[in-house]
Amino acid sequence: DALHLPTLAAKEEVTLINTVPSVLAELLRMGAVPRSVKTLNVAGEPLPDKLVERVYATTNVEKVYNLYGPTETTTYSTFTRVRRGCPVTIGKPIAGTQCYILDPRQNPVAIGITGELYLGGGGLARGYYARPELTNERFVPNPFSAEPGARMYRTGDLCRWRPDGNIEYLGRRDHQIKLRGFRIELGEIEAGIALHPAVREVVVTAREDSPGEKRLVAYLVADNPPADLIDQLREFVRATMPEYMVPAD
Repeated sequence: DALHLPTLAAKEEVTLINTVPSVLAELLRMGAVPRSVKTLNVAGEPLPDKLVERVYATTNVEKVYNLYGPTETTTYSTFTRVRRGCPVTIGKPIAGTQCYILDPRQNPVAIGITGELYLGGGGLARGYYARPELTNERFVPNPFSAEPGARMYRTGDLCRWRPDGNIEYLGRRDHQIKLRGFRIELGEIEAGIALHPAVREVVVTAREDSPGEKRLVAYLVADNPPADLIDQLREFVRATMPEYMVPAD
């Protein structure tokens, strides 16, 4: 856990940190990036341009690498070195990986046009355990490969090609978000809260009231709510979901 870095006896011997942007932002806020650190590998969440500039302005870090890839492609698919003053991208495919940015009919889009990112190559998982329908939905035939039976993975991420061949990440095509490195489907939380007998309507969103401090917030309409409804709902969600999916407010 990179947040434990300030407590390590050998922290001044650390030369590389591998973490997610939200944790990196907290380390910078605490002034806890040791002077010995020269390289940062950042993954798991979108990397803000301003965070990269803060790294170069306030630490001795010489190289920041942005790594991208879902678990289904085990696990990094693209990477780039982000230089000071340059826009953040997710870079280019690693060896043995193919990237395709396609329109809704799975046709390649032109440079600068938004499409969904598909990934192919040796990193693809075989599928989801005991979930054949979901496997068939997300792992689809690869019409761009000459290899028999080749597949590609639909990431659900909206991207576009830059003229220099790098890929720019633009967001999600569904209601999935990344929070502190965890992949979260907001609809799953909404469905869980809606099962509570006092809840009539609910919507869950990720709010960022302070830069770099994103949190889950649930808004709801309740019928005859008890005075302790909020406490009830937190325990209700915790009974079926991991802690990182429990709304903060």
